[in-house]
Amino acid sequence: MKKFNALIVDDNEVFRQSLQRILARHFPFMLVSQAGDGDDALNSVAKRIPDLIFMDIRMPGKSGLDIIRIIKNVDTHPMICVITSFDLPEYRDAAFHSGADHFIIKDESTETAIVSIVADMLSGLSA
Repeated sequence: MKKFNALIVDDNEVFRQSLQRILARHFPFMLVSQAGDGDDALNSVAKRIPDLIFMDIRMPGKSGLDIIRIIKNVDTHPMICVITSFDLPEYRDAAFHSGADHFIIKDESTETAIVSIVADMLSGLSA
């Protein structure tokens, strides 16, 4: 099976670790990196463009939306899933306008929902 690279970008370390455990449990062929802010994310992407990116919107420094636009201007290949605590239509619209492929609300993101979305993202990459 093809190996995929993923990047989790969120200023909440506990959330990053939790998401990484879910991904490791269900997608053992996925190499997962983490970044705590936008600058770390851009540094990670400069080293290796991931296949999947899980991006928070509100972080110190550059917002997740800014980072998505920068990444999509460099390479349209990564599938980007915004994961945020803010279930607001304007956040959802801004995320998709910036280039996000999926949008998840943290409080509503069960392990089953995350696994389903990741499987969908991976099938989009394999097509």
